[in-house]
Amino acid sequence: TTYLWFDGAAEQAAEYYTTLFPDSRITHIARYGKAGPGPEGSAMIVNFVLAGQEFIALNGGPHFRFNEAISLFVTCEDQQEVDRLWERLASDGGAPSMCGWLKDRWGLSWQIIPKALMELMSDPDPARSGRVMQAMLGMQKIDVAALRAAHAGASDAA
Repeated sequence: TTYLWFDGAAEQAAEYYTTLFPDSRITHIARYGKAGPGPEGSAMIVNFVLAGQEFIALNGGPHFRFNEAISLFVTCEDQQEVDRLWERLASDGGAPSMCGWLKDRWGLSWQIIPKALMELMSDPDPARSGRVMQAMLGMQKIDVAALRAAHAGASDAA
């Protein structure tokens, strides 16, 4: 189970994340009592499921921050799914990065990767897979059509 440390936004983040993927829901929220250390009634631990995978979010305070050493990797079926997730996760304070990576508004890193990228980069022809790699290295959000053009050797690719 992936355990995520937040500074007060665990419940808000879990509520948001569960709107993004099918088979997702909050399964339990444990709240701080009078003894604290968080404000009484605020979420301490939020258990949730994203796309069938269990997660736990803790409102642990400002002591630790997310960084790129860990990311959530999402395999997308098509460009439409890439576009939808990229827009939702990078919006409202998120930040796009390179090669399909972005940070959401809470600083959690995500990789939004279409199946086509892995398929095209696995081509046994090193010229084709190399062109795909070069095209991907120049992208923020992954563009499947541009990857396919690079794979085919189109002169306007990447």
